[in-house]
Amino acid sequence: MKLFDTMSREVRELHPSDGKTFRFYACGPTVYGPAHIGNFRTFVLQDVFRRTLELSGIDTMHVRNFTDVDDKTIRDSQAAGKTLTDFTDHWRDRFRKDCERLQLLQPHIEPSAVEHIPHQIAMIEELVEKGHAYRSDDGSVYYKVSSFDGYGRLSRLDQRELREGASGAVADDEYEKDSVADFALWKGRREEDGENYWDSPWGEGRPGWHLECSAMCREYLGENFDLHSGGVDLVFPHHENEIAQSEACTGTCMADHWFHLTHLLVDGGKMSKSAGNFYTLDQLIEAGFSPAELRYVLISAHYRQPLNFVARDNDGNESFPALAAAKQALQRIAKFDAALLNRLQSDAEQGWVTDLTGLSRFREVTDLGAFADAFAGLQDDLNTPDALGRIFSAIKSIKPDGLSPDEAAKERLGLRFVLVALGLELPDLDAAADIEVPAEIAALAEQRYAAKQEKNWEEADRLRDEIGAAGWEIKDSKEGYEVCPKN
Repeated sequence: MKLFDTMSREVRELHPSDGKTFRFYACGPTVYGPAHIGNFRTFVLQDVFRRTLELSGIDTMHVRNFTDVDDKTIRDSQAAGKTLTDFTDHWRDRFRKDCERLQLLQPHIEPSAVEHIPHQIAMIEELVEKGHAYRSDDGSVYYKVSSFDGYGRLSRLDQRELREGASGAVADDEYEKDSVADFALWKGRREEDGENYWDSPWGEGRPGWHLECSAMCREYLGENFDLHSGGVDLVFPHHENEIAQSEACTGTCMADHWFHLTHLLVDGGKMSKSAGNFYTLDQLIEAGFSPAELRYVLISAHYRQPLNFVARDNDGNESFPALAAAKQALQRIAKFDAALLNRLQSDAEQGWVTDLTGLSRFREVTDLGAFADAFAGLQDDLNTPDALGRIFSAIKSIKPDGLSPDEAAKERLGLRFVLVALGLELPDLDAAADIEVPAEIAALAEQRYAAKQEKNWEEADRLRDEIGAAGWEIKDSKEGYEVCPKN
């Protein structure tokens, strides 16, 4: 498998450094609220990355943390009148539920920052002893950026920028590129932190955000590991600071490969609560879409390209056209899969029902038939849109009715293999077929179809909305239309 490396700016082959297990760390969520679909773009694509590695025959060790102590978790837990533990546990459980619905494989290890405060304190002691950190008057400890020669190489900050910016210190966990400065490893106790403090050699306080991942990486993956991943917004300062902390302690390269994923936009802009374009999985399910459809959308663009999630039509109404297209795409794949299944003659030949959480069985497969190119696309810099396109090219080229049972079994196995790699669950066509459309809904659908034929678009839209309000939806096609219940 090949993947772009942020450090070298090259597409490089991936190999386990120990020759056995590919060890990688993914920066996890800060558990202070529900994860939005932009967060999940990163986590879903990291999941496809892991699936592709494992289906390529490479064992993995996947570590993803929870940030349960930082500026935001403390601020919001205080505002909610809850203890930090109760507050973050709630949002951690919500995140795990969403991961399960989106078919994300569970990491092998999910450490929390709070559980590893002793490890962080020990790391700070090393940095102070080696001259890379110093204590301030308020009991905080700061990393001395000027002490580390390699600072800035991941984010390509030039040396002039570093010399001009590194004279001050910044206590905030997150800051902008033009605030290059010594950063907090340990924050002395402040009144606004309430009861959220721990003892340390420098007095009561709490760790800085950047230190947490360095300590957990070192604890579970060692001083050097194969790959570190996160959103592109983490390149600076978070990952730059992780490298400085870790390598100043160990004297060795922290991670051999850096895998960063680009942002999701909503209607061409940044997603935010204030803009009214902040979407969670629950909101999209309530709008009638499935987790599988959202997953399809999130992998539909290359991880190094921004994905624009169009949510509203020209009149400002929420329409989610990409999700509607994903619904149709998954149904098309499901119908093709069912057509292959119909060519099989025995229960044994109908095997290989997709288990999206168990990959080991599929690692035995060597012949993917017409779907080999789709998997090859994933192995070449995780090109998910190429893989999806090649699935439909294969579907277009294959006529299930002309296949022998053995040929149908082979092609179905290849399709199922690639679906497991992508983590895509197909809709249940039989369940949809068994649902009877009420007579009044069928009548409204016929009236809408007649209005469309007469080009009475206003009346057609009104009838569509009436049908939608009753819990049904119309799926138009060249042949006519289909009435289905909303998910």
